[in-house]
Parts: sequence; C-alpha cells; structure tokens
Amino acid sequence: MALQHVEIGDVVVERYRPGRPHQGKVLAAIQAHADDIPCYCAGTVAKLIDEGYTGYLIQTTNDEKCGPTPSIGATILQNEREVEQLAQALGLARVIHLGYRNHRLDEASILELRCRLIYLIRALKIDTVLTFNHWGPNEENPDHYVTGRAVEAACWMAGMDKDYPEHLACGLAPHSVRERYYWVCRPGQPCNRVVDISGHLEPRIAAMSANKAQGPWGAHGRQLRAQLAAKGLRLPELDGTEEDADRAYCRLFGLEEPRQVGQQYGVEYGERFYYVGPGGPFEHFDTAARIEQYVAAHAVPLHRAG
Repeated sequence: MALQHVEIGDVVVERYRPGRPHQGKVLAAIQAHADDIPCYCAGTVAKLIDEGYTGYLIQTTNDEKCGPTPSIGATILQNEREVEQLAQALGLARVIHLGYRNHRLDEASILELRCRLIYLIRALKIDTVLTFNHWGPNEENPDHYVTGRAVEAACWMAGMDKDYPEHLACGLAPHSVRERYYWVCRPGQPCNRVVDISGHLEPRIAAMSANKAQGPWGAHGRQLRAQLAAKGLRLPELDGTEEDADRAYCRLFGLEEPRQVGQQYGVEYGERFYYVGPGGPFEHFDTAARIEQYVAAHAVPLHRAG
C-alpha cells in the first residue's frame, strides 16, 4: 500500500520536458542521511538535471549511527563514499558535507546551520531546493525536521540584503530560492504535486543501489542471491555481478511505492511532493497582480490645475 498522504487542492502531475528548458538554473537536494534522496526524490532530481539544471547535493549529518561496521569512523567513511556515488549516478555536480552529528542535529545551533545554508544559496545561486517538509506531521527524526526548518528559513533570508552583510561585503549578492519541492516521507504529510519519473528509473535505481551502508536496498540483492544459493536455488534476475544483483533487487522490490503513486495519478511511476512555487505558499493571493488590474480598470488622467 502506498504511503498515505493528504492532498492539498488539485494535485499537479509534472511531466518530463525535453529540450533542456531549465538550462542555467541550479538546484540543491538537501538531505540529512545517505538514504534520503534515494528514498524520496532521486527520480525527480535526475529528471530536473536532464531538463538542464546544474545540481548539488548538500548533506547535513555525518551518518555515524547508520552502517554495518562496528567502527564509527568506518561508518562515516562508507556513507560519505556512497553519497558521492549516488550523486554521480544522478548527475549532480558536487557533494557538500556539513558534518553535523547523526541523530543529534537538534543539539546543534540551527542559526549556524541556517547561516551556512544561506551562504551556499548565495554562492551557488540556488534556484530550487528539494528537502524535508519540516512542518509535516509524524516526523520523529530530529535530523529531518531540523534540516527542513533550517532550509525553509534560509531560502527566503538568502534574498535579503541586510541578513549576513559580511557575505555581501565579500562579493556575494542576495539570492532567493524560487521553488521548493518538499518530499512526502511520512503518513499524513501534504501533497500537491506528483513528478512523473517513468523515464528516469535507472538513475534512481543506481542511487538506491549505491546506498549499501543503510536503507532497505543497497547490498540486498547479493545477499538474497547468496541465501538462495545456500538452499540450492537462484533467481535468474539476480544473475551477473554483485552490483547487477543489487540493482536487479532494487528494480524488483524497491519501486513499489513510486509504482503505486504513479498508478494513482495516471503515470507509470511517480514521486510526491508539497511544491511551493515562485509566488510562495500564498501565490494565489497575488496582490501585485490585483493592484495592476485595479489600476488599469480605474485610473483616470491626471489634470493639472490652471
């Protein structure tokens, strides 16, 4: 069963647009852990980059708690390497590790995190972000909601000329994020957009497979093949190299959620978001447009006395 969510208004289905219409724009996929992007938005990131975006991956924590090795240092290193691999699979230009402690982001200074994100938004000229919905319900992971909260504040503050003036003194300019895709990752979270990722499954599968330290896919294909072989069995789909087996496992068992989402909204595979566009969350109250319309309808010529 697909994750339950709350539809907000008419859900828009965003489809692939050929011809690189977003050439020159920049996106940042901002995650707390190595498995967040593969779980929630990998297909959308691959689609947007295929449409012309330059993309960056920003990770807030060091993933020290999430991995098969008993050593914290080895766990951090494995996750860091795998994040680099998933970024490469999706066509992202660079990974930026902020290095906060895993599962303890709520003890860090959110002001510092916000400032660092504002700097990156201005320096990289980020137009679009994909991240957590910090005010969505049922989120128990502090790394998730603190990341989302800091990102949301940074997106609009980065466009103001009196916040962190030292940035401007060093040559950066104010730059506001215009679009936000808040992914749906918990029951009851809002959704107003579904992105059709049917043509970008292979990058998503590669990103899922890269995440071997944690997450529900990673190295599970090779593990299942070994378990079956011990019983004198095999699944033909898992033949080939160990990486072939891992990706086949992702393809067989890791796409049920986007498949069900797609079927619900008339596409083959989809990813869900609460999308906030250039007009902000209240874009339907377009005061500037109403003023312009009123002036056009009611303004009269100015007559000078005498």
